[in-house]
Amino acid sequence: MESVYTEDSDLVVVAYGTTSRIVRAAILKARRDRLRVGMLRPITLWPFPDKEIQKLTRKAKAFLVVEMSAGQMLEDVRLAVQDKVPVTFYGKMGGVVPLPDDILEEIRKLA
Repeated sequence: MESVYTEDSDLVVVAYGTTSRIVRAAILKARRDRLRVGMLRPITLWPFPDKEIQKLTRKAKAFLVVEMSAGQMLEDVRLAVQDKVPVTFYGKMGGVVPLPDDILEEIRKLA
């Protein structure tokens, strides 16, 4: 698992694989705009990093799950968050790769 800027984040974006590289670019742009956003990148999905996500719910006000799928990881994040903060989903299917600006727009909506 990799954490990027999660120490002071109001919004934590959870992404893995190729999507995590795109999310990283989006959160760097968001940080330049002084938005307190970070990323959690599971390196493996089993075992899922439930404890790490639970720790982040103490500080974060919301989570955004970004996937190039229908949201297979979304339920795992919701279970780990345990309804302590909202969890939102942004996904693209059919091989459509989201752009950093697409994700940045979602971050701005939630920030």
